[in-house]
Amino acid sequence: MKRNTLIVGLILLIFFVISFLTNILGPIIPDLVESFQLSIGLAGFLPFAFFVAYGVSIPSGILVEKYREKSVLIGAFALAFLGSLLFAMIPQFSVALISLFAIGVGMAMLQVAINPLLRVAGGEEHFAFNSVLAQLFSGAASFFSPLLYSYFVQTIHTNDTSFLIHLLNQVVPVHFEWVSLYWVFALTTLLMIMVVALIKFPAVALKDDEKIEVGGTLVELLQNKTVLLFFAGIFAYVGTEQGIANWMSKFLQLYHGVDPTTTGATAVAYFWGLMTVGCVLGLVLLKFVDSRKVLLVFTLGAIGSLLLGLFGSKELALYALPGTGFFASVMWSIIFSLALNSVPQHHGTFSGILCTGIVGGALVPLMIGGFAELVGLRWAMLLMLITLGYIFSIGVWAKPLVTNAIIKLKSERINERMSE
Repeated sequence: MKRNTLIVGLILLIFFVISFLTNILGPIIPDLVESFQLSIGLAGFLPFAFFVAYGVSIPSGILVEKYREKSVLIGAFALAFLGSLLFAMIPQFSVALISLFAIGVGMAMLQVAINPLLRVAGGEEHFAFNSVLAQLFSGAASFFSPLLYSYFVQTIHTNDTSFLIHLLNQVVPVHFEWVSLYWVFALTTLLMIMVVALIKFPAVALKDDEKIEVGGTLVELLQNKTVLLFFAGIFAYVGTEQGIANWMSKFLQLYHGVDPTTTGATAVAYFWGLMTVGCVLGLVLLKFVDSRKVLLVFTLGAIGSLLLGLFGSKELALYALPGTGFFASVMWSIIFSLALNSVPQHHGTFSGILCTGIVGGALVPLMIGGFAELVGLRWAMLLMLITLGYIFSIGVWAKPLVTNAIIKLKSERINERMSE
């Protein structure tokens, strides 16, 4: 099929918007705690409300097969628009939970719909490259959104007379400057609805390994020990990623007196930025080293960086906690590929099960918040040693049917020939 550059560009934009909306919670949690007078335990319900929505990954796949990509994309952005607008207009804790869940459902639907579309629109031979490019767009959005938040909270209700700030001053309550982000999200998702509605989409014939089958196939997979072990791996990874991203700024505020609207937000931005850098380096390493070894080394790096960030000085924490993003960068792709390469068939349904593991991003931050009420946030964040320990174990016990292809150096090829 001829490549459709317009659709590829749209999909890359959608990846950007997904991360733009998803990864803002970390920077704004300290503000939400102050605005709603929340305990740390209650604050944990904010990321929970968002990420528990990823439990709809499998139903979303069925919706895509029945109603096609365009309808699902419009429906997803409509949910995100309504959730963002509701939160912007009524900034209350109870409304936040409903709104974040609606946005989360929308983001889950988008994730399921766009990957097969990217394969078709960009051409199968370019799918790997386009997937990496999509991750770079996601990383750029994750880096940008905390900086935008920092700019808004420092600029709204000041003497700034720019057109955008003037408009936001009319609708954002004083001392609730973070609400401006949700007005921007509402506008962004509304524009995306209009863009998607205007564009003609190609017909997408799902490959067998992209189809989600319910009934006997789903039950068969859920009874497979390997499937459950890798589901736990995705759960552990997303739980770790969101546990660090969501609690980093609050930790820096509590233990080092860091301003969450400036330095704290910047730290979260660099967490996502370093994750993007690590993703690129990881792609290179995977051409030369078995993915399981890469996973082991990077997981050890993440554990070391987390411990240094939690127990080191302020200066060390400002480097080490964002640095965990660098080491976490390869985990999702390696765990996911090891999982699919460990099961011979039903990859579409298996992928749906794995994506449901994103609910780890709901439960782990919630558990950290709950334990923080008892032992303090520093010790509660050590829960992530359990999730990182499990991820490390995957590099030990995983036995994929197919390993990643690596480029062998000339000396290695000569030694192999001599041994033959």
